[in-house]
Amino acid sequence: MTYKPQTRTLAAAMACLCMAQVGFAHDDAHTGGIQSKPAAAVKAPYDIVHTKITTEGNVALFHMAVSGKAGTSKPTKTGKLAGSTVFSYVWPTSMDPSVVGFDAKSGILALAVTSHPDFDDTPLFDENGDGNATNDGPVWHSHWVVLQPDEACGKGALKVADIPQGTQPKLPKTWPGLPILLDSPGWSPSVQGGTVEVRVPFEDIGVVNAAGFDGVTAALRVNANIHSPLLCVAQVFKLASGDLSLPGKVNQ
Repeated sequence: MTYKPQTRTLAAAMACLCMAQVGFAHDDAHTGGIQSKPAAAVKAPYDIVHTKITTEGNVALFHMAVSGKAGTSKPTKTGKLAGSTVFSYVWPTSMDPSVVGFDAKSGILALAVTSHPDFDDTPLFDENGDGNATNDGPVWHSHWVVLQPDEACGKGALKVADIPQGTQPKLPKTWPGLPILLDSPGWSPSVQGGTVEVRVPFEDIGVVNAAGFDGVTAALRVNANIHSPLLCVAQVFKLASGDLSLPGKVNQ
């Protein structure tokens, strides 16, 4: 069954989903990080119960567990970009966006695992292995995104930061060409059972070890006018911390 998101702003979701707490143990297999109580009001594939980032060598493991089977609910295909929906598992962090190649202090840097059947934003990679690199949007894939608040997306809501026309911001080499602060680095996520995981190499793992983080599941929507703001957070399914306070500590 496809989960169709309802309209809800980030602020409203934060107010009604403050059900998570750091330190609530639900499963010995998922220790540390941010532990969150299951929420009956949240669809199980997006009901976060554990969020964690750990490092080994120069690789960071971004981990998220849900109460159901992860990745089984995806947006319904509409056949057009305008107004289309993106479902996502997101790790907002306190790391500066410059760590991955964006301008410094440009917003909240987050790793996201997304699915969206109406467009492809990973032009360098063929995720489904069919020889066509332009039809892989539905396959779960990873991005770095820079998030910023924008009242045009709704009261208290966030968007993926737009690139104003005529400007030339600093961008990663794997930027996919969209006019937003989005990177498509090609880190393949593992979406199995009740978990979503991504292994990400870093030149300086120290910046990860010092970071705070949170966990979010959400639906984003492409503006019907395909104009700034291009990609808004339309509904938050669940916040791991309950308030987007980035309380998670790496390796703890």
